[in-house]
Amino acid sequence: MEEDLKKKIDAYINENKGKRKFVQSVELAVNFRGVDFSKPANRLNLAIALPNGKGKGGSVAVFADSPDIVNKANELGAKVIKSSDLASITADASKQHELLGYELIAQPSLMPQIAKSLGQFLGPRNKMPKPIIGTSLDDIIKNVSKSIYVRSKGKYLPTVHCMVGTEKMSTDQITENIDAVLTTLTKQLGKHTLRSIYMKLTMSTPVKIQ
Repeated sequence: MEEDLKKKIDAYINENKGKRKFVQSVELAVNFRGVDFSKPANRLNLAIALPNGKGKGGSVAVFADSPDIVNKANELGAKVIKSSDLASITADASKQHELLGYELIAQPSLMPQIAKSLGQFLGPRNKMPKPIIGTSLDDIIKNVSKSIYVRSKGKYLPTVHCMVGTEKMSTDQITENIDAVLTTLTKQLGKHTLRSIYMKLTMSTPVKIQ
């Protein structure tokens, strides 16, 4: 990433951090040009692993009945939700909203049951769990906890927003995370489609960085 861009990020973070009683997130907004997001082929639905993680959160909940998955998930500190828990979650709005605070993954054989019980709640919020496929559960949980999701939303306006860290992270860490997001977006849509890029802390005024 260009050095002057890194300096802009550093100056903005240093000017605005530490002004709230909570740790503010660093948020990125990317505006596009020449892309019609009303066309399904152009819509974004990307999972991007941030090289330095999100700086907070990253809690993972695992839907599983398999003893091997349950035991490993517990060992890794993830929240375990069994199929026998689905009925009580479906009947309790507060339990459903609690799920939104987690990154969700699931034993593949439970996906139909999850879709039937919670699909109407999780689906519109783009929070349906990802099936556990292939690699080890350790790697899946590590990658999921570091990943953000960049999606076209609403009326498919030419802009996307995502979290790239927190004010407690170093400028180098935030810069590397932003670079990972922009690299993925340019691979998907082309560098020429990036019109402008803004960043902000949760309670701060946005600043244009490119």
